Amino acid sequence: MTAAGRYRRTTMLMAAAGLVLTVSSCGLFGEAGPVRIAAMGSINPAASPLNGELSATNAALLDATSQGLVSYDGEGQIDTGLADRWTVTTDGRSYIFRLREAKWGNGRKVTAQDVAAILRTYLAPASRHMLKNDFPEIETIRAMTDTVIEIRLSVPQPAILELLAQPSMAIVNKGMGWGPMRARRIGRAILLSPVPDPLAEDPAAAEAAANDPAASIELVGTSPAGALARFKNGYADGVVGGRFSTLPYFAASNIARSRLVFDPAPGLFGLSFVRAEGFLATDTNRDALTRAIRRERLVEAFGLEEWQAQLTLRPVVHVRSGGPAPLQPAWADYDDASRQAQAKRVVDAWRAAGREIEPIRIAVPDSPGGRILFAYIAADFTAIGVPSRRVAMASTADLRLIDEVAPNDDPLWALRRLSCRRDTLCNREAQDLIEQAMRNIDVGQRSTQVTEAEVVLARYTPFIPLATPLRWSVAAQRLTGLRPNPRAQHPLNHVIAAPN
Repeated sequence: MTAAGRYRRTTMLMAAAGLVLTVSSCGLFGEAGPVRIAAMGSINPAASPLNGELSATNAALLDATSQGLVSYDGEGQIDTGLADRWTVTTDGRSYIFRLREAKWGNGRKVTAQDVAAILRTYLAPASRHMLKNDFPEIETIRAMTDTVIEIRLSVPQPAILELLAQPSMAIVNKGMGWGPMRARRIGRAILLSPVPDPLAEDPAAAEAAANDPAASIELVGTSPAGALARFKNGYADGVVGGRFSTLPYFAASNIARSRLVFDPAPGLFGLSFVRAEGFLATDTNRDALTRAIRRERLVEAFGLEEWQAQLTLRPVVHVRSGGPAPLQPAWADYDDASRQAQAKRVVDAWRAAGREIEPIRIAVPDSPGGRILFAYIAADFTAIGVPSRRVAMASTADLRLIDEVAPNDDPLWALRRLSCRRDTLCNREAQDLIEQAMRNIDVGQRSTQVTEAEVVLARYTPFIPLATPLRWSVAAQRLTGLRPNPRAQHPLNHVIAAPN
C-alpha cells in the first residue's frame, strides 16, 4: 500500500471513530503503586456466567476473583486454578481434580460438593451459560470427597481443560468468589488484591502482604475512547477488551504501535445466515454471497497487518487430537474478480427469472468498526447486484455477525457452533454427522466424520467466513505479563510477570 493509501486509511478509521483523543503527558505511574487497568465496557460485580455472554470487563473481573478448576496463565497455557493438581485416567474419560484450600467470601470453606453443584448448574438444560453446548461429552460431575471432584466423559475430550479454564467457567457461589484475588469498590474502580494464604502460619503477616499496593490492581470499566485516553494520559498501565469494532479508536489515539498487543486467536468471524427465504433460500445463492466478498481488501481497511482473512468454516488451529485440516472452499483458488464474476452470474440468473431481491438486513455492531465492516460488505454485494442495509445486532436480520474466539482446539467446535443454533440455519444431514462424530470413541473415525460433516455444511453454506477474530490490548512496559497468545486470555493476576 502506498503512503497516500495508508494516510487515507488512517483518516477513514479516525473519522469512523468520530474523535481524536485529547492527550497530555504520557508519563507512567510509579511502579510501586497498583497496576491500573482500563477495560472497555462497564463493570458489574454481580455479573454471573449463568446470565449468558460476559463482557470483556466482567470476564476479567470474574477470572480474577473466582477462577475455575483450572485457569490460563499469561501465555495462554493451562495453569492451576481452584484445583492445584489433577489426573486423567488412561482411557481419557475421567478427569479427577484435587481442590486447594480455599474459602468463599463469607469465610466458609470451599468443598467439592459446592463445586460439583455449581458446574452442574452451568451445564443444565435451562442454563443460559455461553459454553453449555460445548460440553456434550460430560456424563457426570461428582464429588468423590470434600476435596476431590471427578468429571466423567462419554468419550475422550483432550481439549476439555481449555474449556474449563475459560473465564465463564469461574466457580461462583451465589455471587461469592474464592480467589485468587478479592475485590472491593473504590469510587468507579474495583481494587483487586491477592487473597491471603488460608494456610499461612501467621495470618496477620499474610493479610499485610496481600494489602501491599504493589500487589494490587485497580480495574476501571469505561468506553473505548475513555480507556485509551486514560492510557495516553498516564492514568492506566494497560487497556483490555479490544475487538475489531473498537480498533478505529486506537488509530485515532496516536498511541505508539509498539504498545499494541495483538492476539493470534483462531475462531469464527463472519456472517451467519439466520433466514433462508426468498433469494437466500438456495445453497447456490448463499454461496454467491460468500464468494462476492473481497476479504483481503476488507481486512486491509482496518490497517492492522497481523489481522488475517479466513475462507474456511473451521479455523486453523493446532489440534493435539489429530483432527483434519479445515476444508478449503471450491472457489479458494480464484482471485477476487473471478469470484465476483461467478457470484454476479448467479444473481443475474435469479433476476432473469423475474424474481426480485429484497435488501439483505445485515446485523453488525453499531460502532466505528461495525460501520466500516458493513460499508465494505455492502459495496461487494452491490457490485453483484444485491442490495443490503445495516441493522442493529438485536434486530431481525438475514445475516448476523458472529465474532468468537475458539474456546479450545476441538475440531468439532466450529461445526457445532454453525449448525442448528438459535442464530444459525439447520441442516439435519450435517447435524446428524456432527452428532455421530461427537459420540465416536475411535479417533480416526471421528476425524473422518468431522470432514464428512464439514463437506455437507460447506455445501449448505450457513455462514460467510471473513477473517480470524480480532482481539487486542494495550500495554505499558510495566505490564511484562500482558503478551500475545492464541487464547486471547490476559488474566489480571498475570499482567506483571514474575521475575526469573
